[in-house]
Amino acid sequence: MKHVKIYTDGACKGNPGPGGWAALLVYGAHEKELSGHEAETTNNRMELRAAIEALKSLKSPCKIDLYTDSAYMRDGMTKWRFAWEKRNWARVMNRQIWKELIDAAQPHQIEWHWVRGHDGHVENERVDVLASNAALGYNNKELNEFH
Repeated sequence: MKHVKIYTDGACKGNPGPGGWAALLVYGAHEKELSGHEAETTNNRMELRAAIEALKSLKSPCKIDLYTDSAYMRDGMTKWRFAWEKRNWARVMNRQIWKELIDAAQPHQIEWHWVRGHDGHVENERVDVLASNAALGYNNKELNEFH
């Protein structure tokens, strides 16, 4: 089973407002950046979207260390989801996107790691910039090719 490191972040300009998400996938010496934009969303939704898109981009089940500065996402996936499922998702905000994340995570073995945001963690800072650019409507692929 391949071992992949994933770093994710979400950003929102206004909450709700225009949002962006980003992920960095690292497998050995290979890196892949992903990012996207939504016109009207929230920061929490963008945090979840980053992980969903990263996990969906994998072609086979993997062992994953996923790093996020979102305690909301980490705690949701490691603690709260079991109670939500028992209560049949009653009164859960963002339930559809949570279910999408759970489905995307299902084939993988994931360790969820929380990192302090804006604290000098190189990969977290990198995805923060990508997510912020995406929230502003910039295409990060074009920006990277330009510089």
